[in-house]
Amino acid sequence: MSHAEETTRDSSPLGRVLQWLFLIAALYSIYLVIHPYTPLKRLNIPVLDLIQIQRSVHVFFLLACGYLMSALMPGKRTSGSWLFAALSLVPLWAFWQLRAPVGLEAKLAVSAFWAATLLPALLPRWRRYADLSAALLAILPFAYQLRYYEQLVYRAVIPAVWDMVMSMGLIFLVLGLVYRLLGPVMPSLVLVFFAYNMFGKYIQGDFAIASTPLEVLLGKSFNETEAGMYGLITGVSAKYLVYFTILSGLIGSLGLGKVVANVALALVGRSPQTPGRVTGLASVFMGMFSGSGAADTQFVATLTKPLFDKAGYDKMIAAGLVATAGTIALITPPVLGSIAFIMVEVLQIPYLNIVIMSIGPCLLYLTAVFAFNEFYTRKAKLPPVGASQELGKGYIFRYSTIFIPIFLIIGMLYFGYEVNTAATLAMLGFILVAYLDPTLRPRGLQPILRGLEDGFRFLVPIGSAIVAANLIFAMMVITGLPTKFSLFLSQVSGENLLVATLLTALFSLLLGMGVPPTATYVLTSSLTAPGIIKIAEANGIPSGAALLATHMFLFYYAVLADVTPPVALSAYASASVFGTNPLRTGVYAARVALSKYLVGFFFLLAYTGTGLLILPVLQNSPPLEAWGIIIERFVSVGAGIIFLSAATVGYTRRPLARWETWVLGILAVICFTPNVYFNIPAGLLSLTFFLRKK
Repeated sequence: MSHAEETTRDSSPLGRVLQWLFLIAALYSIYLVIHPYTPLKRLNIPVLDLIQIQRSVHVFFLLACGYLMSALMPGKRTSGSWLFAALSLVPLWAFWQLRAPVGLEAKLAVSAFWAATLLPALLPRWRRYADLSAALLAILPFAYQLRYYEQLVYRAVIPAVWDMVMSMGLIFLVLGLVYRLLGPVMPSLVLVFFAYNMFGKYIQGDFAIASTPLEVLLGKSFNETEAGMYGLITGVSAKYLVYFTILSGLIGSLGLGKVVANVALALVGRSPQTPGRVTGLASVFMGMFSGSGAADTQFVATLTKPLFDKAGYDKMIAAGLVATAGTIALITPPVLGSIAFIMVEVLQIPYLNIVIMSIGPCLLYLTAVFAFNEFYTRKAKLPPVGASQELGKGYIFRYSTIFIPIFLIIGMLYFGYEVNTAATLAMLGFILVAYLDPTLRPRGLQPILRGLEDGFRFLVPIGSAIVAANLIFAMMVITGLPTKFSLFLSQVSGENLLVATLLTALFSLLLGMGVPPTATYVLTSSLTAPGIIKIAEANGIPSGAALLATHMFLFYYAVLADVTPPVALSAYASASVFGTNPLRTGVYAARVALSKYLVGFFFLLAYTGTGLLILPVLQNSPPLEAWGIIIERFVSVGAGIIFLSAATVGYTRRPLARWETWVLGILAVICFTPNVYFNIPAGLLSLTFFLRKK
């Protein structure tokens, strides 16, 4: 159990208040699913019926719970705090420069918000008192929104004085919480965009803009229905993500995670490859339920560490392998994490479409993990380890019912039910599975309550980052920056699709080193997607396929940032269990299953490359031709993954010389290219490295 988890179990009065808040927040979200079918629906209660107010309630719970969580954790200054604090003074200074009718009272109120939320970046020893103050201050913007929601809609461009106070206060509250839970990089990025909006006229060149007055920024941020802080992206947390984090919390509290892990262990049997195979399968199984890379990494690492130790794996290889496999949760259907839900809202497509498109990347990513593990264990000549006798085929059949709720989610999505409805019924399904099985049955109802609490606790860091991402999105919409950046990308790349995708992949990975995958996707999709789609269409990819492939490409590379050093959350989670250096673990995680960096790159370079996503090709080609493209792409890329894994390890059926690893690696990359006339010769030449045993 992590320190953060321990603090939420604090038996102090503050700890109990926090547990009650978690529980109320979770129950509120679940009730919204059944509310349309209750008598209360006829009363038109704003907190239950108006989307904007529902999101406001959701943000209030995130802030109140988040600051109380922070108050229960030890205070410390994070690297970059001084820069973050300095940037936060820019909007505070700008607010103090506002003239009448903004009076001293309003300016002092905004200063109070700043002191409670951002001053601890400079004075960490005061953080506990500031956290408690911020938790109380979070009530004010929520209460103001609830009281004046009808009038606020008409005051987005010309806000009232206290509209601006509440807007600035809410911005400071969100940034302060993200700083506490995720570090200073992302909130600093929000403040940079804020400053760009206010002072963009001083920038020379293509990125110069007409500066936006602070009053307009604050009005749109607080009052705008779909682009402000309560906008589209914040809605993803309230409408989708909360239900899957609660689902994950329930699975953990009911003890079902251990069963899932044992099923994976029983499936792979006893061999030298067992630890790595269990790691891959358990990561996929847990990813079906949670969609959290770092959390799944920590769980799988704890489960498999004894196996890795017993088999004699190099500790760094084992930690890197687990970090790599754990990240697969973010692209494992049916629960794909927050990015997939943002894609649903931005692209206005069914969630099931994204589930289908994620199948290929997920399987290929898993193949990369298995292939590296296979060649490594053969080269190292490791001994067989595996499951105990009681974990045989009978165990798999005995507990196969644990996957029924997952099939329920998929079935309901197929028949067009809302995602939150499917997730809520899956929660009920897991509860029934646990309580109806005498070998799994928990004692009393306490595990259910604890699961609800844990579910919302898991959401707080992710949810607060999503609200901050909505702020960035709002800032970019106001300036028109996406159009400028897309033109810039076209100019720099010369409208060459290979160059454009390479630059975008690097940009996404670099950005993801400092901000969570959700924010990485929001930024890269807003800034680069329009330009890439135009370039892809100019290179012969149909518009529908170009749209889907571009956003899946950006989704995939935002996920990879979670396992790419130096800031790799999954690597840190794995290192905490294996006792390794987090930075070195990140380096090994990048090396393990190296082909994961190529999979996403090559499904955007040509129309046939989109066959790895299945759906774009099925939508744009006759069925027979489409399936031919899909099968050819999976065979070629799958072979490329195996060959590149062998080259990375330096072993096929024998150890490879240095020149052989380079040649095999180059041939493997050629297998990835969406051109069958290159794939076949490269594949045949690669096979020659597997002919000799010595």
